[in-house]
Amino acid sequence: MDRREKGHAVRREVLGDAHVDRARAAATPEDAAFADLIETGAWGTVWASDAIPRRERSMLTLALLAATGNFEEIPMHVRACARTGATRSDVVEAFQHVAIYAGVPRANHALKLAKRVWAEEDGG
Repeated sequence: MDRREKGHAVRREVLGDAHVDRARAAATPEDAAFADLIETGAWGTVWASDAIPRRERSMLTLALLAATGNFEEIPMHVRACARTGATRSDVVEAFQHVAIYAGVPRANHALKLAKRVWAEEDGG
C-alpha cells in the first residue's frame, strides 16, 4: 500500500466514512493537488505513524489547532476522538495546556467548540 492509499485508509479510520465521503464529493479539479497533499502528508505520513498512539495524536492535534487559532477543524477532531480513544477529559486537559502556554482566550474558544460537539453527540 502506498502512502496515499495508507493515508486514505487512516483518514477513514480517524474521521469516519461519512466525513471522508463528504470531503471527496466536494473535491474539484482545482483542489486535487491540495487534497493529495493532505492525504499523503497529514494522513499517510503523520497520522499513519505508530510512533505516537492515536489518542495522544488527537490531543496534540487539538492543542495545536487551538494554540494557533485554527478553530475551524476543532469540531472535526473532537468528533474523531470517539475513534482515537481520547476522552472528553483528555480534550479538556489538552486545552488547559493551551490556556497556560498559548492563552486563555484560545483555550476558552476551543473548549466552547468541543462542548457544542459533545452536546450534539449527547442529543442536545
